[in-house]
Amino acid sequence: MKNYLLSVYQPDGPIPGPEVLGPIVEALGRLNEEMRAAGAWVFDGGLFPPETATVIKVTGGEVGMTDGPYVEGKEHLGGFTIVRAPDLDAALEWGRKLAAATTLPIEVRPFQ
Repeated sequence: MKNYLLSVYQPDGPIPGPEVLGPIVEALGRLNEEMRAAGAWVFDGGLFPPETATVIKVTGGEVGMTDGPYVEGKEHLGGFTIVRAPDLDAALEWGRKLAAATTLPIEVRPFQ
């Protein structure tokens, strides 16, 4: 069994209201229970907004820090789930279910 990272990408901007987030939170709760029951769930977490990030970067042998996300874009990494799956197809199925629950794009990547 391999571990896979399911990255949740969300659009920049204000957080949607409870009328939008309520059903998503409920769907995520059901999906997390399904993953646990299947023995696939390893860990998950949501992240604070990108403006809370600090980037540490080496340039010319000097280590520097800047506030804010590493990349500028219209989307940011909002959260993640780590699943254990027998193969990529099984991990992609969990990713499909996560995309359906969150209504957001999901990137599925295996750990080395």
